[in-house]
Amino acid sequence: MGSDKIWLFDTTLRDGGQTRGVDFSRADKVAIAHALDDIGIDYIEAGWPGANPTDDAFFAKPPKMKNAKLVSFGMTRRGGRSTANDPGLSAVIDAEVDASCLVGKTWDFHVKTALNATLDENLEMIRQSLIAAADRGREPMFDCEHFFDGYKNNPDFALDCIRAANEGGATWVVLCDTNGGTLPDEVFDIVSAVHKKMPDIRLGIHCHNDAGVAVANSLAAIAAGARQVQGTINGLGERCGNANLISLIPSLVLKTDYETSIFEANLPKLMGLSRFLDDRLNRAPDAHAPYVGAAAFAHKGGLHASAAQKDPRTYEHVPPEKVGNERHYLVSDQAGRSNMLARFAQFKIEIDPKDARLDTLISVVKAKEFEGWAFDSAEASFELLARQMLGEVPEYFRIGRFRVMDERRFNARGELVVESEATTTIFVGDDCFHEAAIGNGPVNAVDTAMRKALVAAYPSLADVELVDYKVRILDAAEGSGTGAVTRVMIEFCVPGGPVWRTVGLSTNIIDASVAALGDGMIWKLQHDKIAGPKSISK
Repeated sequence: MGSDKIWLFDTTLRDGGQTRGVDFSRADKVAIAHALDDIGIDYIEAGWPGANPTDDAFFAKPPKMKNAKLVSFGMTRRGGRSTANDPGLSAVIDAEVDASCLVGKTWDFHVKTALNATLDENLEMIRQSLIAAADRGREPMFDCEHFFDGYKNNPDFALDCIRAANEGGATWVVLCDTNGGTLPDEVFDIVSAVHKKMPDIRLGIHCHNDAGVAVANSLAAIAAGARQVQGTINGLGERCGNANLISLIPSLVLKTDYETSIFEANLPKLMGLSRFLDDRLNRAPDAHAPYVGAAAFAHKGGLHASAAQKDPRTYEHVPPEKVGNERHYLVSDQAGRSNMLARFAQFKIEIDPKDARLDTLISVVKAKEFEGWAFDSAEASFELLARQMLGEVPEYFRIGRFRVMDERRFNARGELVVESEATTTIFVGDDCFHEAAIGNGPVNAVDTAMRKALVAAYPSLADVELVDYKVRILDAAEGSGTGAVTRVMIEFCVPGGPVWRTVGLSTNIIDASVAALGDGMIWKLQHDKIAGPKSISK
């Protein structure tokens, strides 16, 4: 194939979900899918229908993508069954998405020992399953599990598996280094050999990182002829993870002549995408991650910093602003300004680049993010902060006192229950509302009490729903213990309408929650173009 286009296939929502300590909710999956779609990923493997309730909920109502194709993942049919009589396969290819990626054995050792099948039967399982996927209207793709081990053990059979997939109509045949143990020179040689024997079959590469070379292996495979590359955001994945698309994408765009669906102008979004995923998972970002880490362009004092100040190219392989980052031995006002203006454009905030308030806002944002605020993932709070500093947000309400009480007791049926009760005082213009509510937790109780007060003044807030709630304890100062700073992130939606996210920060989890809840309500009122508070006769 002579194409210089590299197709980007993200497996974060499937492979990433196998990471120790990672447990995606449906809300996480939907939000991450939209973020991947926004940046320009071609294929998003969203999960395995029938494998777990979260994936079932996702595929029951998959989100609409603007650019990417959603992909369901699963196995080829089982031995001894037809494709029509395999519920597992049917669940995968019946999912209402654009494509299905089926995985099958290509190492003869596994066919004989794991499947207890003949080599010829395995070829039929591959061929027939892909035909079934195509018959359902799905773009059929095939993952060659343990391909490199299989090729080294029995190259003829491994190639027969590729032929069977091609005969079944596979648009892509993906060569998988499933145990992550192959080295770059081996990957290059094997992919080159396959490409030479089968030049008309579109090959992909899927690498695990057990030997620490998943990105290098992926680039070696592309150089040898692969034109689809699979990986995850931040290298998530079981054991040591998968090839990191956050490293692969800028390497392809900035260092090669290959074409991708992500243009250079979109690369500054990578840093936000990387941190967005970490925030969804309550994980601390890797400061030393290539391209996007906080230390990726940090120059320590001495020889390196001196040389870098004279010519940044001395110790920077790419300009940091190309990927939304900045160097840290000095304050890069230009980088901060360009990033801030790009974020303003995203929210349709108009401001003169020479406006002195822009410098103030940059300083405030940097100070807050240093404290622990996460504006990359809480875009609604960032937008409000910017508009408030520009004088564009009325004081819709003020949160006065709030109190939360939790009671653990036995109810009339002798069942142990925990009940939360909250009271809040909200000021709307000249009016004061004092409300109480009971909830199934302190945050739910205080949200309900706040909403009772606010809906009287702003009826449209009755439609707001809380989709997701996350708490993260930030790095505690020595000896702070349970007094450490807490960050709360809340995701809101209106049925059939927008989704937005806010953040709150405090040493008190309820205070942080109230701040995030307040931002969520103010953002909704601002976007409803509500002029401001009016006096209400009670």
